[in-house]
Amino acid sequence: MANLRFEVVAEAFNKKPVEVITPIERPSEFFGKNVFNRAKMYKYLPREVYEKLVDVIDNGARLDRSIADAVAKGMKQWADENGVTHYTHWFQPLTEGTAEKHDAFIEHDGKGGMIEEFSGKLLVQQEPDASSFPNGGIRNTFEARGYSAWDPTSPVFIIDDTLCIPTIFISYTGEALDYKTPLLKALAAVDKAATDVCQLFDKNITRVYANLGWEQEYFLVDSALYNARPDLCLTGRTLMGHSSAKDQQLEDHYFGSIPPRVTAFMKELEIECHKLGIPVKTRHNEVAPNQFEFAPIYEECNLANDHNQLLMSIMKRVSRRHNFRVLLHEKPFKGINGSGKHCNWSMGTNTGINLFSPGKDREDNLRFITFIVNTIMAVYKYNALLKATIASATNAHRLGANEAPPAIISTFLGSQISDILNKFENSSIEDAIEVDDKKRLHLGFGQIPELLLDNTDRNRTSPFAFTGNRFEFRALGSSANCGSAMLALNSAVAYQLRQFKEDVEKLRANGKSKEVAIFEVLKSYIKESKAIRFDGNGYSDAWKEEAERRGLDCENSVPLQYDAYLKPEVVEMFEKTGVLNKKELEARNEVKWEIYIKKVQIEARVLGDLSLNHIIPVVIRYQTVLLENLTRLKETFSDEEYAELSEEPRRLIRKISSHITVVTKQVDKMIDARKKANQIADMRERAIAYHDTVAPFLDEIRGHIDDLELMVDNQIWPLPKYRELLFIR
Repeated sequence: MANLRFEVVAEAFNKKPVEVITPIERPSEFFGKNVFNRAKMYKYLPREVYEKLVDVIDNGARLDRSIADAVAKGMKQWADENGVTHYTHWFQPLTEGTAEKHDAFIEHDGKGGMIEEFSGKLLVQQEPDASSFPNGGIRNTFEARGYSAWDPTSPVFIIDDTLCIPTIFISYTGEALDYKTPLLKALAAVDKAATDVCQLFDKNITRVYANLGWEQEYFLVDSALYNARPDLCLTGRTLMGHSSAKDQQLEDHYFGSIPPRVTAFMKELEIECHKLGIPVKTRHNEVAPNQFEFAPIYEECNLANDHNQLLMSIMKRVSRRHNFRVLLHEKPFKGINGSGKHCNWSMGTNTGINLFSPGKDREDNLRFITFIVNTIMAVYKYNALLKATIASATNAHRLGANEAPPAIISTFLGSQISDILNKFENSSIEDAIEVDDKKRLHLGFGQIPELLLDNTDRNRTSPFAFTGNRFEFRALGSSANCGSAMLALNSAVAYQLRQFKEDVEKLRANGKSKEVAIFEVLKSYIKESKAIRFDGNGYSDAWKEEAERRGLDCENSVPLQYDAYLKPEVVEMFEKTGVLNKKELEARNEVKWEIYIKKVQIEARVLGDLSLNHIIPVVIRYQTVLLENLTRLKETFSDEEYAELSEEPRRLIRKISSHITVVTKQVDKMIDARKKANQIADMRERAIAYHDTVAPFLDEIRGHIDDLELMVDNQIWPLPKYRELLFIR
C-alpha cells in the first residue's frame, strides 16, 4: 500500500491538462444544441401542435394526449438527425440522484426485420420497477409496477446516443416516488396562492413563478489519489487523515487563479452544460484547497432543479476524462470547509415583477412587504420542517461547523428591512396608511429606497437570508436534490399566502378597507414571526440558547429531525396544498431513516476494515522497527547511556501501543453496537440507535488513527495524505 501511495502521487504530479476541443461557434450559438427547445419544437412540430405544447408549458394547460404522437414524431426526426438510437425516461427517485432505463427505438416489422419507431405512448409513459427504488414500503416486491410520466415543462435533451425525457415517477397506486412530482404540485400551489394575493394589488397579474438559482460547490481530487483511498471510493469522504500543515488558513485559494488542469475541466464542463441548455455563468475557486463552484443564471424552479441534477451527472462524467474525481460529499475532508448548495429563491409574475424587489410607488412597496412578511411567517411556522428537508447523514458533518449555517433555521433581513418591519409593527393604522382622493396609498414610514437592491448586507451564518431581491437558503448540502427543500418551501409559502388572503378577506367582510385589512394582518404577522428573525452570529453558543428560548427547533439528531415531516400541522399543510398526503410523508420518512442507517453502516464497515487491515498492520510494523532499535541501543551503550537515549523511543512505543489498543477495542465495540442496532425492527428507532451508539465511534477511532499518522514513518504510511489530496492538482 505504501508503494502504491507513492506511485499514485508521482503519477498525479506528472499529469498535464487535457486538451479541450472548443466549438468554433460562440456559446450563444451552440447553447441548447442538444435540447428540444422552442426553436426545435417550432421547426419539427406542426404549427397547431407547437401552439398546444407551448400552452401546456407556459400556462399550465392540461396535456392533450392526442398531440403526443405528433410530438414524438418530431422528436424522433430531430433525434435521428443527431445520431440517437435510444430513449429513456429520466427521473429523480428518492436516492438523491437520477435514474434512467434505456430502450432502443427498434421494433419488429413483422417480416423478420426491424423498424425504428417512437410513439406518443412511449414518450408519455414508461413502467420502471418501483420496488427497486426507495419507496418507504409503499410498494412490495410483488407489486413492483410504477409509472414514469413525461413532464413537458422540462425540455427533452440528448446525452450521447440517448434521448432523455424528464419525467415524474409514481407508484401503481398513484403515490409520488420522486422529488419532481411533489415539486410540480408545490409550484402549482404557490402560483395559485401568490396570484390570488397579487390580485389585491394588480389585476393584471395572472401567474406567479418560483425561480431558483443554485450554487454548486464541489471538490476535485486526482483520480489516481482517489483510487488509492478506499474510504473516498466507498463513502465519498475521508474517514481518516490528519490536517495538512497548510490548508485554507491563509485564505489564498478563494477566488484565486484556477489551476490549469481544473481550468480545462471547467471549460469542457461549461461547453457540455451549454449544449444541454444549462445556463452556467460563474466558475471560481472556493475557500478550501481543491474546492470550486459553478453557478447558473436564474431559471424557473422546476427547470433549475432538473438542470442541477443533470449538472451533477455531467460533472462526474467530464471529471473522469480529465483524470479527476468530483466529490459532492458535504464534508469530504475534516478541518476545512465543506460544500453546500445555496438555493437562491424568488417569485416573479407574468408581468415581469420580482415580488421580493421594492417598487417605485408606495402600493408596490406594500406588496413587497406583504410577500416578505408572509415568507418569514412560513419559515417561522415550519422552521423544523425546513431543517428536516436539508438534514442528512452527510450534511450533518457540515452544518454548524463555523463554515455553514447552524442547524437552527432563522432568517436574516438586514438592517433596512428590519427597520421597516419594526416601524410597521410599531405604527398605528392612522400613522402608517393614508389613501388620498385619487385612491393612492401612502405609507407613513416613507418610500423604500431603490438603493435597497444593492446595499443589503449579508450574514454568512444565516441559513435563510434576504439578499436584496431574493432569499438565499444556504443550509442545503452539495449532494442534495434541491427539490427536497424547494417543494417544502414553496408549499409552506403557498399555505401561508392562502391564510393571509383568508385573514384579509375576513376583515374586509367586517367592513374594513383593503388597505387597513392588509395592514392589520401584516402587523400581527410581524409580531408573531419575530422569533425567527436573527441578524447576529449564528455560530455562537449564545444564539443556540436564545433560539431555544424563542421556541425554535434546535434538534441536532438527524433521525429525530425527520420527525418534523409528520407533525400534525405539517401533514395538514401538505395535504391542504395537495402536495403530499400522510401516506407519502410516512413513506418518505422511512426512506430517509433507511438511507441514514445505510450511510453510517457503510462508513462503520469501511473504517473497521481500514483500521484493522491497513493501518494497524503498518503501525505494528513501524513499532517493531522501534523495538529493534531499542535492542540495538541496549547492545551498544552502557546501562546509564541506554536509559537516557531510549527514553524518547520508549515513550513513542508506549503511545503507539496505547493507540493500537484503543483502535482495536473501539472497532470491536463499534461492530457490537452495529449488530445490536441491526436487531431493531422499527426503522426510526434503528436510525436513532445508529446515530447514538454507532456514529460516535467514527470520530473516536479516527482521532487515534490521525494521531498515529503523525508518529509513523511517512515512507510506510499506506494512504495518500491530506497534503497530497488537496494540493496536487
